[in-house]
Amino acid sequence: MNISAKSVRFDDSSMWVELSDGRTIGVPLAWFPRLTHASQAQLEACEISQGGLHWDALDEDVSIAGLLAGRGDMTHISQAAA
Repeated sequence: MNISAKSVRFDDSSMWVELSDGRTIGVPLAWFPRLTHASQAQLEACEISQGGLHWDALDEDVSIAGLLAGRGDMTHISQAAA
């Protein structure tokens, strides 16, 4: 089954994504610093595609698979020494 986003909305601290399978998932905006610091107009400019969410002006992409796996922004992951 290929799960996609149907809609996205925001409150003061979370992003809520309605999925094609009927679930709605909420994640903390703190997971995505670019979204945390965005204006309401910027947040509403979200483009929904088969694989995820995109904000052109914010240079932000969020995959549905990543959200379902519990992953936030992966652009600044520090590598710990082994």
